[in-house]
Amino acid sequence: MQKKIPMRKCVGCGEMKEKKELIRIIKNADDEILLDATGKANGRGAYICKSAECLKKAAKNKGLERSLKAQVPGDVLDRIEKELL
Repeated sequence: MQKKIPMRKCVGCGEMKEKKELIRIIKNADDEILLDATGKANGRGAYICKSAECLKKAAKNKGLERSLKAQVPGDVLDRIEKELL
């Protein structure tokens, strides 16, 4: 039997992709917004493609804020963008 591949939706472009192709951004218990490299950190997560383009789209359409249920400051977006590249 073939193992099921977990799929997640990018909050930027809205495409369904394999979980391992996407990057997870979390809001932890201290309300910090961080990049989750392991994909296993505790907190509310949102998935995004590994491109600055999708990050810009997610910021513009407030997809990241909707998924994390929190305001995402501009400096945090800049930091995430630097970590993406």
